[in-house]
Amino acid sequence: MQYRQLGASDLKVSAISLGSWLTYGVGVEADKTRACVDRSFDLGINFIDTANVYGRGAAETVLGEVLSGRPRDSYILATKLWGDMGGGDQGLSRAQVLKQIDASLQRLRTDYVDLYQCHRYDPNTPLEETLEALSEIVRAGKVRWIGFSEWAPDKIEAALAIPGVERFVSSQPQYSLLYRRPEQKVIPISAANGVSQIVWSPLAQGVLSGKYAPGAQPPADSRAASDSMGRMMDAWMKPEVLEAVQQLKPIAAEAGCTLSQFALAWVLREPNVASAIVGASRPAQLDENAAAADLTIEPELFARAEAIVAGVERVR
Repeated sequence: MQYRQLGASDLKVSAISLGSWLTYGVGVEADKTRACVDRSFDLGINFIDTANVYGRGAAETVLGEVLSGRPRDSYILATKLWGDMGGGDQGLSRAQVLKQIDASLQRLRTDYVDLYQCHRYDPNTPLEETLEALSEIVRAGKVRWIGFSEWAPDKIEAALAIPGVERFVSSQPQYSLLYRRPEQKVIPISAANGVSQIVWSPLAQGVLSGKYAPGAQPPADSRAASDSMGRMMDAWMKPEVLEAVQQLKPIAAEAGCTLSQFALAWVLREPNVASAIVGASRPAQLDENAAAADLTIEPELFARAEAIVAGVERVR
């Protein structure tokens, strides 16, 4: 496994990280969650990402149970706040920051998280209030570093310009061969300011594995076939997208790897990407994906792949 520096922090995260959106505590049983987490450690994955809103606390709870027997310094743990937790608990106000970090720590069975991320931007809270509250919990020892996910470029720049507060070290955008929007502004701003990318959906929710054939029913054990995990996939399951993805398979074969590995290696080719988050319902998926971190692929093959999917990217 390859390890990369996370922005201006002192964290070195595995290039492939384990995520829990729509999976652990929601669509994947506890025993399978434990098997996947255990396998991730075997493979050298040291970075686990979750959020308070995943299953309204369910993902954090099951991860807390699974990780409770491991030394706390053997893994890097990231979670998030902002999402609707019920009862009016939502957003990035000082009250929510203080309340949600304590709730997350309790569910995760830990005294601190290594990375605490603003899941989205909160237009109803002054940015200064959010950054001051985040700085407060860093100084209290509950959080080591802070980050954001899916913030607009102007909001990122505004946050970085606030004096006397903790600095963001990470950005968590959607980024893949089929979704390259962060390249326009977010990555350049981040690279200039000690912020690294932690990429979510680098396989476009599994579509870039090539397992979904145009006009065919999705495999029974796939995310697209799951009521709990497939509800966000409509944008990717269009025939023109699936047909373009099938055309990538020979290029991956030429590179000597699977299509999933090729797509992950494409994301990791970007120097500002510290880690690509993958989801897994079976340990074997992690075996395949983790191997992508060590691949060396000719840029010409990546360029050919980019040309094939250029016309079907969701956002160019």
